[in-house]
Amino acid sequence: MTIDDVRLADNRLTLWDEALVRANRATGRVQLIQCVWVYEHPVNMDAVQEFYRNFGYGMAGRRVERSPLPFGRYRWVSALGPAAPLQVNTDPLPREQVSDWADRFAQVPVDPENGPGWHMAVQAFDGGVTGISVVGSHCLGDGVAALLAVGTAVAGAKVDIGYPPPLSRRRGRAIAADLRETLLGLPEIGRAARKAVKVLRGDGAPAAAPAEPKTVRAIANPDELVIVPAITAYVDLAEWDARAESLGGNGYSMLAGFSAKLGERMGRRNPDGNISLLIAISDRTSETDVRANAMTLVNAKVDPTEMTTDLGPTRNVLRDALKSAKDQPNEILDLMPLTPLVPKRLVKKVADMMIASDDMPVVCSNMGDLPPVLTTVDGTEAEYTAFYGVDQATPRGELEQGDGQLVVVSGRISGKIIIGIVAYQSGAENSKSRLRDLTAETLAEFDLTAVFV
Repeated sequence: MTIDDVRLADNRLTLWDEALVRANRATGRVQLIQCVWVYEHPVNMDAVQEFYRNFGYGMAGRRVERSPLPFGRYRWVSALGPAAPLQVNTDPLPREQVSDWADRFAQVPVDPENGPGWHMAVQAFDGGVTGISVVGSHCLGDGVAALLAVGTAVAGAKVDIGYPPPLSRRRGRAIAADLRETLLGLPEIGRAARKAVKVLRGDGAPAAAPAEPKTVRAIANPDELVIVPAITAYVDLAEWDARAESLGGNGYSMLAGFSAKLGERMGRRNPDGNISLLIAISDRTSETDVRANAMTLVNAKVDPTEMTTDLGPTRNVLRDALKSAKDQPNEILDLMPLTPLVPKRLVKKVADMMIASDDMPVVCSNMGDLPPVLTTVDGTEAEYTAFYGVDQATPRGELEQGDGQLVVVSGRISGKIIIGIVAYQSGAENSKSRLRDLTAETLAEFDLTAVFV
């Protein structure tokens, strides 16, 4: 069966996806997936236009529709085709501004409910260089979903999942149906509520030591909106794998080691000396799996001290953490049936519990081996391809008091390891040049070098 054959009797969002939409709305966060292609040879604009027309299908060809009831489940509705006009600027910018241009483009408003859910732009640069970028709401799809959408659009497929048109349910019938659905789900909601009481009270868990109170610092311009620095490093794939093997690790533990060492440089060690890795593992089952965010979050604590000489302990910790996550799923997932009922003021608390925010986690995601077709949005291979998850501008005070952030995403493609890094360090200089320096210094600890674009 292909995704073309899928026709959904139930177009409800999964509870995980609905939780993300509600959390983003409650906190004001706008989370995006961004893909960037840099061409250093002439671009076939006819092919780029065709890619643009194809992209708004499949998981990108939908929007979120709320229930008329505040506690009713959200549903997917159809939004096929281009979501917004293609932005093409032939007035060239300086070549060194490619990354800054991508940052500015990522600030274009997106809305998974009212649209547009995604945008695409083409920008000329000096020396015949062309930048192409797509940004889309994380609520429509995660990184794997975005790459699937890219591959499908390059292939010329226009996939219709079969969602109904917006507002196709009459209000009275929608209210009756959603109320009946909620009543049928009351036993599951009751079980989740009882579980929530235990989790929030910490029943059955050993008493934790009181947390050290955070130092309250004076923050200049706390309401100023900040674009968090985002960079991409390109490392030779053969050198990366050879170095991982020489340290007793593999590509996966190498990425974890690099992420932990970078986290150490950015002050993200916990009081126990370890680095907390929050590892996003895709559990998308197939191309017909239309969940927006199909992933499992795995927590692992690693000691960064000896990583540059021996990755064996890190490899063992990761293996044990993955096995533990499989054998003992996160109990917070049992609370998902409460998602439509959680008041706004509690949404952030639940989100913090999901990511263990008592620590300063380093988010780490390995996309693995990727098909070269993902680099060919004009029919030829781009010299550089980048992808990462970014937030739109965030208040400085929120970043500073929230211990900053560090997100590392990698993929293996066309003989390179692509490492996308989005980072902010509380109380420090936050610039792309500093982040590049920290990244280069960290790679040098592993006897590796990178190209930055």
